[in-house]
Amino acid sequence: MDAVHRFSKPLLRRPRAIIAFEGWGDACDAASGAAGYLLGALDAGDPFAVIDPEEFFDFQAHRPHVEIGSGETRMLSWPVTRFQAVETGPGRRDLIVVTGEEPSFRWKTFSRLLVQVLAEVDVEEVILLGAFIGQVAHTQPVPLTGVATDPTDVVRHGLLASTYEGPTGIVGVVLEACREAGLPALALWAANPHYLAANPNPKAMLALARRTAAILDLVVEFDELETVTAEYLGRVDAALATSDEFSSYIAELEDNPSGGGDLEPGLAADLVTEIEDYLRRS
Repeated sequence: MDAVHRFSKPLLRRPRAIIAFEGWGDACDAASGAAGYLLGALDAGDPFAVIDPEEFFDFQAHRPHVEIGSGETRMLSWPVTRFQAVETGPGRRDLIVVTGEEPSFRWKTFSRLLVQVLAEVDVEEVILLGAFIGQVAHTQPVPLTGVATDPTDVVRHGLLASTYEGPTGIVGVVLEACREAGLPALALWAANPHYLAANPNPKAMLALARRTAAILDLVVEFDELETVTAEYLGRVDAALATSDEFSSYIAELEDNPSGGGDLEPGLAADLVTEIEDYLRRS
């Protein structure tokens, strides 16, 4: 049985694709949050295709969600990968947005299936979104790192060039599948402050969404996400104001990001816990 369920085939104009996964490469929900915001802002339609999870997910780690009312099962939702089409308007190139959770198994097969679906609707370019935890300050612009099938794209879009070597997630595997298929692809990675790692970060979402829109020439209003970001930063600053040690640490991080400040490990853990508790209460 084909793992891809196709409901329709959209007729699109030279489409590009945005891909984001929840999971390991989605620190602070920044990548999935950016994709979700773009989906809402661009008024995407229902999925025209999904990848069935049966072959690719450990359901003890990615359990389906059930909705029950009056003792009756109303809905059972599985962790599918969704393909949604966006018609962007006259004279503009259309868009495919792919979202879902990072799968558990058979990543090479999964990634090649994903790229196959993109090829079926003639996608010409792919933007993948990712996010990681770094030694960065929330008071500074969000650092955006790029990895591409064509390294000149990293320079052309004004991104930091990645020098990372080590374990990768599904974003890296899909990028390689795009390379194999001859499909140009660029991965955008946003850095999130390590001391805010337990909370969704709308500032990083906004940075990823804005840069993606700029690269793809999308017409998107960001007022709502800008408001949420300003409120979030206000709450973070209020939390930091309760600790002189943490305020000093942020100042050192601003001056020397690679140094990471000089907080003692025990004190750092206590202060991070205080910030997390404050953000949950506020």
